[in-house]
Amino acid sequence: MLAEDFDEGRIGLIVEGTDEIQKVGCALDATPYVCECAVKLQLDALVVHHPAFWAPMHGATGRNADVLRPLLQNNINLYAMHTNFDHAKGGINDVLGQEIGLIDCVRMDKTPSSIGVVGTMTKNFMEISRILGCGLRVWGDVSGVTKLAAAGGSAFDPELIEEAVSLGAEAYMASELKYNVARESPIPCIEATHYALEAPGMRMLAKNHGWEFIEDIPVTSIIQ
Repeated sequence: MLAEDFDEGRIGLIVEGTDEIQKVGCALDATPYVCECAVKLQLDALVVHHPAFWAPMHGATGRNADVLRPLLQNNINLYAMHTNFDHAKGGINDVLGQEIGLIDCVRMDKTPSSIGVVGTMTKNFMEISRILGCGLRVWGDVSGVTKLAAAGGSAFDPELIEEAVSLGAEAYMASELKYNVARESPIPCIEATHYALEAPGMRMLAKNHGWEFIEDIPVTSIIQ
């Protein structure tokens, strides 16, 4: 098992449904919208990346009820992968590297918590932004960067950045960058959205298995 300790009790089979699984779908998140789509698509199982519930539940109310209701009423299984798929070969981070055009990739695996890949860029940052479908917030000068570390999700960790540097990375891309991490980073930091970095892995999973992919891109905007 490749999952991090903090995923214990949050991944695997989350909602038990039918034993006869013929039609499967997947998504990045088990949002109420995604669960309603699973019903409309007549799925027997829904595979998601992120755990549907982070905090212990003492009652199924509000948003939690909106997630559970369509699944339970229609006997649909819900299975969550999370850090298992982050670490897996061919998973979230390998697909991300391929998606943004990195070549000669090396996996970041020096420590148990390591995720991400380091590779040579074949596309500039404007092209990467278009591929991901989101803007990039850049801390530092990336004009001469040719070797990039990319990690899906909230992966701006000083230890991971140091590992990326040891593998030759000249810049580091992930999501949800904190101010102090950006200030202290030895290389430029490029921040994309969490969804944009991890959805490609789930789309590829669906394509490889012939599953339905349910897109649910968060609505974001920049006001200046």
